[in-house]
Amino acid sequence: MSEVIEKLETLKSSGGKPVSKMTLQRAIELGEYDPEFLSTFPEWHTLSPHVQLQFIRNGLDNRERQLVVQWSEINNVLDFRLKPQMREALRNIERQLDKVHSDRERLYLEYSKK
Repeated sequence: MSEVIEKLETLKSSGGKPVSKMTLQRAIELGEYDPEFLSTFPEWHTLSPHVQLQFIRNGLDNRERQLVVQWSEINNVLDFRLKPQMREALRNIERQLDKVHSDRERLYLEYSKK
């Protein structure tokens, strides 16, 4: 327990607010792939277009995997009659998957020109 408290204290700045520990690599692992967002990390600008595309591909793959897992978890609901909102959740996830697929095509095209 004291270990958790120590970690929380080390994450707090002098103002009592948590310090952001987000890194470019961590954002990619969490499924971020939008170059506009990734460009907020200073190291993004030091990477070649090829390496940027590899980071984007990893982010796309991670995001797609997360959405498929979410879809599977919701799809395992035994009776949608008892939980009709879950059907809407499935549709929302499917829309997000479609967006990831179209973003993948758009970004591949964009980075093939660089």
